[in-house]
Amino acid sequence: MSDKPRTFPLPLSSVTDKGQKKQPVFSAVATPQTATRNAAHSAAHGTSPRPAPAVAAPARVLSNPVPVAAPRQYALVSDAVRRAMAARVAKQGVRDNVVLAALETVPRHMFMEEGLAAQAYIDASLPIGHQQTISQPYIVARMIEVLRGGGSLTRVLEIGTGCGYQAAVLACIAQEVYSVERIKALHELAKANLRPLRVPNLRLHYGDGMLGLPQAAPFDGIILAAAGLQVPRALLEQLTVGGRLVAPVGDRTQHLELVTRVGKHEWDRRILEDCHFVPLRAGVV
Repeated sequence: MSDKPRTFPLPLSSVTDKGQKKQPVFSAVATPQTATRNAAHSAAHGTSPRPAPAVAAPARVLSNPVPVAAPRQYALVSDAVRRAMAARVAKQGVRDNVVLAALETVPRHMFMEEGLAAQAYIDASLPIGHQQTISQPYIVARMIEVLRGGGSLTRVLEIGTGCGYQAAVLACIAQEVYSVERIKALHELAKANLRPLRVPNLRLHYGDGMLGLPQAAPFDGIILAAAGLQVPRALLEQLTVGGRLVAPVGDRTQHLELVTRVGKHEWDRRILEDCHFVPLRAGVV
């Protein structure tokens, strides 16, 4: 994150304020994320599955910066580390400056155990417990880039809060973010991780993500952090006309799928790229 002021709908801009500590303030939040191991290939082989474009100039993002509480401090964590992570993601093919700036802003190390903090900014998924992972930075950025489609996001639903990292990135970009988690312990973990960041436009919910969140629908964006054999019909119905849904689909072989609602009873589907996510499951635990 650079020293230049940035504006987000939900900026986490002061998370690296190393001057004085602020008292954490909890804003209403909600939980999901079952993440990916999509980065395993790049981590193992040192190569990326996507072409490497030139790194774009830093983005000026949205508006209304909101101060954030000071994060947990780690010797290996710095603004430069997050900038380097975003630059690597750009080389892997993510071109959306708004997404890259959000990636620079959110302190990924705050969403994992202290013992894993030194690995927070490598391009790999990492365990968060309950057989779930925090998603690889590339796949988080790629899915949000596709979800935006170069436009703005008003109301977004995330299925699978996990530790809360992707929800925090989304909150830098969308005006309102709702996130649903089916594992109670992860819902509580995400709340604890997000509390010091004081994110006012993020609401966490404990429940069955396959049912969506009808009380907050419709959404112009829906993103899934777990793979099903198909996208649940309830989620398709909660999209606005013109809205986009990005989800991993498949069992042993998975791919990212973009679904756009083009009419009241019509959806357009497009297959993007291979991926690897934990399975999408019904019910709560």
